[in-house]
Amino acid sequence: MHEAFAKLLRILNKKCSTEQLEVVRHAYRFANEAHQGQTRASGVPYIMHGLEVATILAENDQDYITCAAGLLHDVVEDTHHPVERIRQEFGEEIAGLVEGMTKISSLSFSEGMLSREEQQAQNIRKMLIATIKDLRVLFLKLADRLHNMRTLEYLKPEAQQRIAQETLTIYAPLANRMGVSEWKWELEDRSFRYLMPGSYREISRQVNMRREERKKYIQETIETLEPHLLAKGITARMTGRPKHLYSIYQKMTSQAKEFSEVHDMHGIRIITRTVTECYTALGVVHEMWQPDPALPFKDYIARPKINMYQSLHTTVLREMGRKMEVQIRTEEMDRIAREGIAAHWQYKEGARNPDDSLTARLTWLRKMYDWLQDDEGSDNLMESMVHDLATPYIYVVTPRGEVKELPEGATPLDFAYMIHSQIGHHCTGARVNNKFVPIRYNLQTGDCVEILTSKNQEPHISWLDVVTTGRARSRIRQRLREIGALPPAEDKHSEPRSRRPHFTPHVTPQPLIREVDEATRRQMLRVDGKSGIQVQFAKCCDPMPGHEIIGYVTLASGISIHRTDCGNIARPSRDTSRLIQVSWESEAPVIAQMRLVTRSRPNLLADITNALRPLNIEILNAHFGPGSQENNHFDFQYEAREKAVMDQVAYAVGQVPGVFRVMHMGVRQKEKRNRAPRSEKKPVSREEKKEVPRRHHPRKKMTRHGEA
Repeated sequence: MHEAFAKLLRILNKKCSTEQLEVVRHAYRFANEAHQGQTRASGVPYIMHGLEVATILAENDQDYITCAAGLLHDVVEDTHHPVERIRQEFGEEIAGLVEGMTKISSLSFSEGMLSREEQQAQNIRKMLIATIKDLRVLFLKLADRLHNMRTLEYLKPEAQQRIAQETLTIYAPLANRMGVSEWKWELEDRSFRYLMPGSYREISRQVNMRREERKKYIQETIETLEPHLLAKGITARMTGRPKHLYSIYQKMTSQAKEFSEVHDMHGIRIITRTVTECYTALGVVHEMWQPDPALPFKDYIARPKINMYQSLHTTVLREMGRKMEVQIRTEEMDRIAREGIAAHWQYKEGARNPDDSLTARLTWLRKMYDWLQDDEGSDNLMESMVHDLATPYIYVVTPRGEVKELPEGATPLDFAYMIHSQIGHHCTGARVNNKFVPIRYNLQTGDCVEILTSKNQEPHISWLDVVTTGRARSRIRQRLREIGALPPAEDKHSEPRSRRPHFTPHVTPQPLIREVDEATRRQMLRVDGKSGIQVQFAKCCDPMPGHEIIGYVTLASGISIHRTDCGNIARPSRDTSRLIQVSWESEAPVIAQMRLVTRSRPNLLADITNALRPLNIEILNAHFGPGSQENNHFDFQYEAREKAVMDQVAYAVGQVPGVFRVMHMGVRQKEKRNRAPRSEKKPVSREEKKEVPRRHHPRKKMTRHGEA
């Protein structure tokens, strides 16, 4: 025990003053006395857990305040000492961290009131809300979980499985978001060990068998690269970068490969002095070895990851087609990669808040806090959190050129709610790369997005199936409850809103809003599937994109466009023979049928699906079966809105290995089901009309929104 504490002091001694070290010594003595007689499941004294947590934090370069809180983090929960005693002994800052950890650990739910998943979701909610007050609370919780995973072998198998699964789905992604890659890797590997012990042992065995081969390979690579870098004036530090076990398992399962087929398990990391040297070193690497055309070069220096990670990534082809990943970064970037956001987390003497530049960059934490606060019910909360934490991110561009971050699979509706709740509520569609798209469109990295709105648009319950972000889903539910489309939420388990931690979100400028003239609506309109037809929009109902519409051929002014629920269009005096099919561009697809002639091979259908995903097409039905001459036929129907889309589909599937013939089998117009005219509905008496006043529909304007 004394040896473990001496190790902690040796680490802190490099950056702490004598007075600061004395605070840590006092915390150790206090915790040791408080936990006297308590032992862990392994049989060791309980104080060892606090010591290990503090040491993990110190190795991550956390300050002495956080390390002292690590020593004390279980005192309030597991001993008779209240938090006020901690405040008296150590001051407000350390007491605040300990109190934050205690609030996370103590679930305020009655037995049987919530399922285990709901309790877990509410617990994670508490952790993230506590983190807003002080980010160090999350580092404390991650260090606590890391040491618990290191000693998981002493618990019962069912507890091992439960804790490992929770760690893999919540805490490892959180460590990744915080940028602490070493913690993330260890949490994943230790979870992998308990969740899939057979696969873990087999991959571990094969990795150990190739350990010497890996060392030799890395050394030869460094010796080959070094003179070429020196010739360019670059003195770099180079290290090997073996893949950790869980990432090897993920690659084997996602690509259906055997261990012997995973050729890029090894890589090197080049650490330079300046950013300029990073790009020069990249040029040297590409001169020596050909970049792998299947794996694009990634520049995380120009566009850092959400967790502040910066580096250049490239994969090159070595001898016999063997792949090798190369990461290039500066010393400062390498420190951030190891320590994560903690590398930027600098506290002034007596200050309780981080610098503004860091706070501005923690957008993911602010957004998650925002929707956790507003989501008053616990329905799908856990699923939303897991999705938001684990999903890769895409980057879209506003009309002003600002880059916005969204989870993969996000739609224009997610983008609208990210800008502002009111813009989301009134969203009718979007322009993506100057083309009109529906709200279900899946955004891709590089898309330029502009939101179209209508003041009379309101959320529909089907929108919950359109959005992917927790924030958007929370705001839609909230609005649906306000307008009576969902029953009120009764969440007796969460704290009253007045007692929740106060947080002032980052204030963003108002979005760009400008009037859209009638020409925009004309451009979106299709009459019998054709564009460019001269029409006028009826002033009685003023139809907007998102409304179901119908055309009426007038004798004087051509085609008049109405909403299908417009009272004027449903009058009995109307000549139904003059009604004509009209639609908005994003609602007028045709049904195209395609046949692929293929050869049998594993994962063929998965690869075809992956090739089609970026095109945002909806497959209506598909059939796969044997054809002639030992070939197979894959027939499918999909929606398309223009010939260019069909050409893109043909090209995309034609690039899939195993597909050697692509044939269009024809197209047909998609049938559109119109609402019954109002005159066909049950007539309403004059007395009933008096009881239900007619709703006034003010004239609407469609606006564009492109940024925050």
